[in-house]
Amino acid sequence: MSTLAKTSPRTYPNIGKRDPRAQPVRVAARKRIMTRDDRALILRKIRAEDATALQRGFAQLTTEEVRMRFLHPLSELPRDFAVSLCDLDPRRAVAWVLADPANVAEPEIHAVARAHFDAVTEQAEFAVIVQQQFCGQGFGSLLIQRVIDDARRLGAVEVWGDVLLDNAAMHHLCDRFGFQRSMVPHNPGVQRAMLAL
Repeated sequence: MSTLAKTSPRTYPNIGKRDPRAQPVRVAARKRIMTRDDRALILRKIRAEDATALQRGFAQLTTEEVRMRFLHPLSELPRDFAVSLCDLDPRRAVAWVLADPANVAEPEIHAVARAHFDAVTEQAEFAVIVQQQFCGQGFGSLLIQRVIDDARRLGAVEVWGDVLLDNAAMHHLCDRFGFQRSMVPHNPGVQRAMLAL
């Protein structure tokens, strides 16, 4: 009998439970990162007050970058949506960002990787976006590793994400981490990338 069958419908036994297979990983809460053009960015977890910086970063994305991340066109990031992407329940979601340092007058978030944990399925859905100007510098790998580690600590046994077939950069990143890919039924332009933890 599954754990789910033994519990009430409103009890999620894995929320906040640590996977006993997970090795403790010490990760700095904030880390200064230098880009190839000597620009300082801060690697850190997203904060509830980041909504405006996230909107600024979204405004810098091309239409194609937005389509690759959200799987459909999105012309703006509404305030309420931005707030929901930043104000996360740490028992169910995590997001790492590359952001401008605090001394920047109008700080912007330039890259985000996130995962949302489902305690029922013990899976975490992930997504990553890096602004084009910062691509090819290893930031996607850096962010996704943080998200995978946190998903494991939340109790996920698998992380997955849907990727457009023409998103070669994301397919390459997933391949580097050992994700398996399969087609998404009834959605011929999308593949699902899955990684057992």
